[in-house]
Amino acid sequence: MIDKHASDLREAVEMVRDGDTVLIGGFGEAGNPTELIHALIEHGARGLTVVNNNAGNGEIGLARLLKMGRVAKLICSFPRGSHGHIFDALYKERRIELELVPQGTLAERLRAGGAGIPAFFTPTAAGTDLATDKEVRAFGGRDYVLEHAIRGNVAFIKAETADRWGNLTYRKAARNFGPVMAMAAQITVAQVRQVVPLGTIDPECIVTPSIFVSRIVEVANPISERDHLEEVYVA
Repeated sequence: MIDKHASDLREAVEMVRDGDTVLIGGFGEAGNPTELIHALIEHGARGLTVVNNNAGNGEIGLARLLKMGRVAKLICSFPRGSHGHIFDALYKERRIELELVPQGTLAERLRAGGAGIPAFFTPTAAGTDLATDKEVRAFGGRDYVLEHAIRGNVAFIKAETADRWGNLTYRKAARNFGPVMAMAAQITVAQVRQVVPLGTIDPECIVTPSIFVSRIVEVANPISERDHLEEVYVA
């Protein structure tokens, strides 16, 4: 019987090794697998390359992982934000490496990684500093930059519902990078609010099929980054 349940968060992250590339879903404050990230901190892996849309918020989730000094390199689109002070400090002290990638390019590099496409050309960033040392070709009179696919050793994503096989549905904007990251990783772990009986999810509503999911862990009441930030700044 196929059952991808992890018994707890610790078991869900035990496969991560020092130096791994970890894809972490989330867009701003939506869809962040915060509990999985906290379990990763307890697990102790370090020297990680993390791929995420931004650089974390406040002092929980990815921001806490950065603060603990576990991340050697961050690949993201928005490293600076109103609540992203931890990354700023680390970067100014040269304690972390940054690869800045336009958001659409980041999504496509992940999608390409999942689709088995090694690289592609895009007009985004042509003629800017982000194209430095990259191959540029002209197509139809317009310059295009060669970008390489991104693959991860592990992906941590947050979904709304799963069955024991690992079929996933998402809640609105929390879907964001989850589907492409699940495809682009060797091992995908999904943190979900609810695990339902097999056959309960309408096949037409499944966004990420079980073939792309290795483990699921149920977190019925996940941490709200927004509530946490409000508590911090009100205090």
